[in-house]
Amino acid sequence: MTKVIGLTGGIGSGKTTVSKMFEALGVPVYNSDSEAKKIMLLPETMVLLKSNFGNDFFENDILNRKKLADLVFKNPEKLNELNAVVHPFVKKDFIIWLKKNENEKFVIKESAILFESKTNINCDKIITVIAPLYLRMQRIVERDNLVFHEIVKRINNQLSDEKKVEKSDFVIENTDLEMTKNQVLEIYKILNL
Repeated sequence: MTKVIGLTGGIGSGKTTVSKMFEALGVPVYNSDSEAKKIMLLPETMVLLKSNFGNDFFENDILNRKKLADLVFKNPEKLNELNAVVHPFVKKDFIIWLKKNENEKFVIKESAILFESKTNINCDKIITVIAPLYLRMQRIVERDNLVFHEIVKRINNQLSDEKKVEKSDFVIENTDLEMTKNQVLEIYKILNL
């Protein structure tokens, strides 16, 4: 049976960089965050988002993701409400994807909120990617063009690195690409035993 390896880490830690390294080694990767973004655009999801959040978050029937993000990252209850709408769809989508990859020794399920969404319980092993806060902030500013207070809100909505590390089987410190690559290779070898 295919093993599911959860891959998580705080915003800006470099989860995607690490998952691409696993992909380069031939490991199938399911990116929960990017799939969730696609799922939010499906008609059945849009109906639920409109009923939960109202038409103010839509312009010409298109979801204004920035406006919704501004709301949910200020308000944990609204974030939980959004997750309650989107997560069941992501869960179904992952099950279909996993079935397509059932002949693999293991697959990676990348998720920023692996522990918060409790999907870690369906993983055989967990990898957490960490990086110093200053480096994470720098990456987020460069990548997402967010301002400091927006970044802090998003970081505060995620479980701390310390708590993630406690619950993980492997930890990758992503400060130097060559070191990160070596850590990925080491974990890849262990998972292939």
